[in-house]
Order: sequence, then structure tokens, then C-alpha cells
Amino acid sequence: MVYGGRPYGVGLLVAGYDETGPYIYQTCPSANFYDCKAMAIGSRSQSGRTYLERSLEQFPDSTLEELIVHGLKALNDTLPSETELSTKNCSIGIVGKDHPFKILEDDDVAPYLDSMNRDIADQAAGHEEEEAMVAQEGARSEERF
Repeated sequence: MVYGGRPYGVGLLVAGYDETGPYIYQTCPSANFYDCKAMAIGSRSQSGRTYLERSLEQFPDSTLEELIVHGLKALNDTLPSETELSTKNCSIGIVGKDHPFKILEDDDVAPYLDSMNRDIADQAAGHEEEEAMVAQEGARSEERF
């Protein structure tokens, strides 16, 4: 008897760069693999994939720092509400043209986490400002009637 399914039972993301450009592949426990533009896998990964899909058009024009912050935001979206990204629970892998594979850990991650937190705070402030403007317009409309 031979059994040919799920030899390891794990999913992997494999990222790299060669003369044709960057690539990322997802391998599934079912032995399927997919060529992706951006991907999140694992528990609670759907919200990370949603963030990546919504932001995908920004990636070609982004700097390395902006791409890292996008990745951190996608990862942040997958966390339970009582957990925050920190230098203790986050590492960053970088590979690309003129960037041999490198892993950033601990204090090397901190500036990117700070940038992500500033972006999130700026977005929240923008939403509050937008809501205030909408409320103000609604009040003006009521005054006219």
C-alpha cells in the first residue's frame, strides 16, 4: 500500500529574486503550489491577505521601507486584539535586486514598527477628521431646511 498525500503537512512561503525579477510561491499541505504577487498564510491570515490585495497597486512604486511597512500592516491585521507587534515577536526577511537575503531582528525591526505605528495613527486621525467634516456638512444641510 502506498500513500501519496501530504508528505509534510505544512504550508510555506518561498520568496526570491533572480534575473527575471522577484517572486513568491505558496506551497500548501495538499502539495499544491501557487505563484503569488503577495500572500499571507497561517492562522487568521485572511485579514492579512485582504490588506495585501487592497494595497497591491501601491507596491510597484513603493520604496523598500514602504514595502516593509505594508508587510507589517498585513501581519498586524492578523493579530488578536490583545497582541501588538513588537521587536520580540517580529522578524523581517528581505531579498531582492542588490539585496542578498537578510533577516532583521530585535532592534533592527524597531524603526519599521515605529513607521507602521505612525502610519496607523495618521490614518486614524484622517478618518476622525473626515467624520468631523461629514458631520459638519450634515449640520449645514439641516440649517438650510
